[in-house]
Amino acid sequence: MTTIVLTVIGIVIFVFGLLFSIAWHELGHLSTAKLFGIRVPQYMVGFGPTLWSRKKGDTEYGFKAIPAGGYIRMIGMFPPGADGRIESRSTSPWRSMVEDARSAAFEELEEGDEERLFYTRKPWKRMIVMFAGPFMNLVLAVVIFVGVAMSFGFETQTTQVAGVQKCVISQSEKRQSCEKGDPVSPARAAGLKEGDKIVAFNGAKVSTWSDLSNHIRDTIGPATLTVVRDGKQQTLHAKLARNMVARKDSNGDVVPDKYVPAGYLGFAAQTEIKPLSFGASVGRMGDMVGNGVDSIIAMPSKIPDLWNAAFDGGQRKADSPVGVVGAARIGGEVMTLHVPAQNQLAMMLFLLAGFNLSLFLFNMLPLLPLDGGHIAGALWEALRRNLAKVFKRPDPGPFDVAKLMPVAYVVAGVFVCFTLLVLVADIVNPVKIT
Repeated sequence: MTTIVLTVIGIVIFVFGLLFSIAWHELGHLSTAKLFGIRVPQYMVGFGPTLWSRKKGDTEYGFKAIPAGGYIRMIGMFPPGADGRIESRSTSPWRSMVEDARSAAFEELEEGDEERLFYTRKPWKRMIVMFAGPFMNLVLAVVIFVGVAMSFGFETQTTQVAGVQKCVISQSEKRQSCEKGDPVSPARAAGLKEGDKIVAFNGAKVSTWSDLSNHIRDTIGPATLTVVRDGKQQTLHAKLARNMVARKDSNGDVVPDKYVPAGYLGFAAQTEIKPLSFGASVGRMGDMVGNGVDSIIAMPSKIPDLWNAAFDGGQRKADSPVGVVGAARIGGEVMTLHVPAQNQLAMMLFLLAGFNLSLFLFNMLPLLPLDGGHIAGALWEALRRNLAKVFKRPDPGPFDVAKLMPVAYVVAGVFVCFTLLVLVADIVNPVKIT
């Protein structure tokens, strides 16, 4: 019963964080739109039926029933057609999409709005309005991540021994128990014990796990270990074995399911949580952004594994895409972990930071109906208008983004299908942290 209650509390906390992130995103659009004199009839958090709303000035502010997104409505998102009309109809379904989008952009047009239309603003202003939403998510992600990294920190491996392996097992075999014929691990043969702190390797001082790990990997054969045991220094002699160990990337992080031959000692390192400096926190944030970009690029390649996990009982990989439902489940799971409350808080905040970073990266894709698609349209308009000036040609006028609405519907359809696939996988075969 207690586990269920804690899980629900974690889910509720994440949902409130999600709602704040959405409201924060839309606030970026709203504030810059109003700054540039664009009329905004609605600012809504959520979709579906309206639960609560209040009108202040030109804008209706409110919450809707489904906390899966949000929006603001700006007057004149698309320019009128070539004939100046906005309600012409067509028998072509593709053309009707264009006309419907154009009509919706003007459906709440009031007297005096002619000077408050989105499409009449200069391209750089429209780019700022559309970029402001994702940028707010990026700011929130950076503030949360750097703040928690500097105040709480990260779990870091040290040079102190947490345990000694009994035998040499190739890490690619993914087994824990020794079998007949496995050689004794070099650490055990050398007399290394739990609690020893390694302070030097082959006479070179080591103060971090990264330095020690690199020395071990680069050495196959005899080596000397200087350790502190019970307050006294001792020198141990080991003969490091050649073994298949996890590959590391340029940042020193383990690459999942990739192995390389390297030196092997055979012990587990003790861990501790250490706050990072501002520079180190920003560096880790940069790594997080890079990993996020890689994940976005690799998303199509994850579809087969998602399908197998959702419908064929396949294993759900740790780096599998996770939706709102999956993230909420992780939030609930965090609250059930047997760790100090400050650890739970830090994990929940890191989850929220990761969610906001994903919102930023996803919305910056140059595809309609995403913010990045509107930014790309404004950039193209600026380019062709400036080229027209250079070559002394007539001003081509605003770029009609509405003409791309058929493509936007296709993109939206693909996103909906992918979201549904992730949703099913999150329900039947969720990513777990325990």
